[in-house]
Amino acid sequence: VKYWLGRMTVRLPRNRQPTLSMRYARMIQTRFWDRTILQYSDEVREALRNGRPVVALESTIISHGMPFPQNLETAINVEKAVRDNGAVPATIAVMDGDVCVGINSSQLEKLARLGPQIRKTAIRDLPLVLSQRLHGATTVSATMHIANMAGIEIFVTGGIGGVHRGAEHTMDISSDLTELGRTPVAVVCAGAKSILDIPRTLEHLETLGVLVLAYRTDHFPAFFSRSSGCPAQARVDTPQQVAEVLVAR
Repeated sequence: VKYWLGRMTVRLPRNRQPTLSMRYARMIQTRFWDRTILQYSDEVREALRNGRPVVALESTIISHGMPFPQNLETAINVEKAVRDNGAVPATIAVMDGDVCVGINSSQLEKLARLGPQIRKTAIRDLPLVLSQRLHGATTVSATMHIANMAGIEIFVTGGIGGVHRGAEHTMDISSDLTELGRTPVAVVCAGAKSILDIPRTLEHLETLGVLVLAYRTDHFPAFFSRSSGCPAQARVDTPQQVAEVLVAR
């Protein structure tokens, strides 16, 4: 199997599955054509090469979501939960200007200890954080973008951003929604944050062509609440159903 990626050609064994081949080709592109844009942990690199499931995790929730040491404990427990279910966690962050796809324990502790001192990094902030060699805790939009570059198709987070109340006057709409509309990464989350205008958030997602599935419920959740008062666009009840939707996409 041969893929043309920019100015380089990647040839892969014929016996690889097409989806795995394309994912691995994208990983090769980012590692060698784009040189050191992405720094993979050994665990994540090996998992992608061997076709094992990888789950992307954001880092803003570590630095800005809760105080130390609860943030560190939570991050460790989330990674453990991913491993316990047969996948490899890839916590994404920018460390000293390097985009890390999977971080080690010392990097994880640094994110947790520095907390809000680390720049909260949405997709618009990536060029600045990279060029100035800063630490950056990635939001949903930046994490999705990096996960897609890395060939990771599943991303787990808490709550996504959305349309803020009064957005008809302020135009305050999270870049998370824009990224959801253009990036082919499935996001598993607890809905939108409860402080947002959730009906308008759902309308905006519809405009962007984003399919919203509710797992074992008929209601769209609101982060801490099981229901936001808004009906779900569609319901799925088993992991198999979710997987079939993702394959069809």
